[in-house]
Amino acid sequence: MMGSERTLGRLAEQSWDRLGDFDALYYEGFWHRGLHLAERTRHVTGGLKGFGVEPGDRVVVMLVNCPEAQIAYQALWAAGAVVTPVVFLVAAEELRHIVIDSEPRALIVSAELMPTVLAATEGLDIPVIVVGEVRAADAEGAGPRISGFADLEEAAEAGAVSRDEDDLAALMYTGGTTGRAKGVMLSHAGLWHVSRAAHDLTYQPEVNRAIVPVPLTHSYGLIISITGMHALEPLHTVLMRWFTPKAFLQLATEHRTQYGAVVPTMLRELLAEPLETTPLPDLLYLTCGAAPLAREVLVEFERRMSGVRIVEGYGLTETSAVTTVNPLDRRKVGSAGLPLPGYTLTIRDDDGEPVEPGDIGEICVRGESIMRGYWRSPNTSDHAVVNGELRTGDIGCMDDDGYLYVVDRKKDLIIRGGFNVFPRDVEDALNKHPDVALSAVVGRQDPRLGEEVVAFVQLEPGGTVSAERLIEWARERLGRVRYPREVRFVESIPVTSVMKIDRKVLRSELT
Repeated sequence: MMGSERTLGRLAEQSWDRLGDFDALYYEGFWHRGLHLAERTRHVTGGLKGFGVEPGDRVVVMLVNCPEAQIAYQALWAAGAVVTPVVFLVAAEELRHIVIDSEPRALIVSAELMPTVLAATEGLDIPVIVVGEVRAADAEGAGPRISGFADLEEAAEAGAVSRDEDDLAALMYTGGTTGRAKGVMLSHAGLWHVSRAAHDLTYQPEVNRAIVPVPLTHSYGLIISITGMHALEPLHTVLMRWFTPKAFLQLATEHRTQYGAVVPTMLRELLAEPLETTPLPDLLYLTCGAAPLAREVLVEFERRMSGVRIVEGYGLTETSAVTTVNPLDRRKVGSAGLPLPGYTLTIRDDDGEPVEPGDIGEICVRGESIMRGYWRSPNTSDHAVVNGELRTGDIGCMDDDGYLYVVDRKKDLIIRGGFNVFPRDVEDALNKHPDVALSAVVGRQDPRLGEEVVAFVQLEPGGTVSAERLIEWARERLGRVRYPREVRFVESIPVTSVMKIDRKVLRSELT
């Protein structure tokens, strides 16, 4: 269907026409008006076209949170380009892999990220468009490859080009915890549908003040930015450049935010703050995703922040970021919620057969918003999507009401002496110890048992518990099979650029 309305460039235009002018985005002390952002976007769209960006071109967007991130997305979609977001925490080596693999027409980056960008693109003739002022030392030797984002805004305004809803809208690279990051191909229609469904499930009249600390260049942040374009009334969003718990609480208080989006590590950091003396009477709920949330963190946060609900969901980059969401009025604590409209979930055993409610197996997803495949990896795509159904590699179960419970990653499963050990179960037990800030569990090869359970533990400041006591603590709670036989203390648990435990790094410590 050519020129479909279910394209993201058209969606942005419809949003501007519907909502008009209002205080849309608060960022570092300043409110940006809706129509001014729209005007800037139209100029950048014209600038991108003049720069040579054509429909189908990939453009890497590696920005810290800022208004230009949203402007860049909307302008690129209007120009017909494929947004390739990269979280600003990635290392130069990973960025270089993404650039070589995706062959972008250009990179749009924040000035403070230039050292990483220049290291990643050394020897590659790819233009870099910079948001902010580039230091002379960073620009030295880069020559004409560098231009300013502000220069794009000098161009004449341009509207959205006609695109097919099945065309690529985004090429998003997975975190790469088990190998090289793969490019996930997502269509306009897929992202449009998921964002619309997420909006409809969470919409409440007059709940329109949000706080967003999650990176917009993560799939979670990307879908949040698209979901906002479906709004039926003006949304007033407080965007944080970086998350710090003190700044989050200060901004939420100052702007009386009613909801927001966080990841589990943010909730853990907030628990270290004096929440009882920071009343947030307007805050109704926080959505939490991108990684598993320990039940005790949810319970403790809600106990100390009376009246605030944590709403969990589940998704993958391969499912356009969101698969299930807990309904606001029918939440089940500990679950990841119900499938979005248009998605069908099936739990399958190792033979590919559906299991009964309550039984554990691989989470498989069918729906129009799953990926079109992995970029330039048809064989990998064929293994991931079987007869139109995505095999997620995640282990979980569904109850009689259709709520999903995520257990662990299939690839992270430890098989000890023929028994299945899920790392998350062990981590949940260890994390309940008052001296433990965070733990991560992996399997170590064992000649007798196949694998042995090893725990890496980050202690709370002042924590003094011994490895022996933690092993006994876990054994008391997990039984004779699943408890870790070895505990290693670390200063911090390594995480990936998308804030998930980096088990690849931990496994390398075992060799």
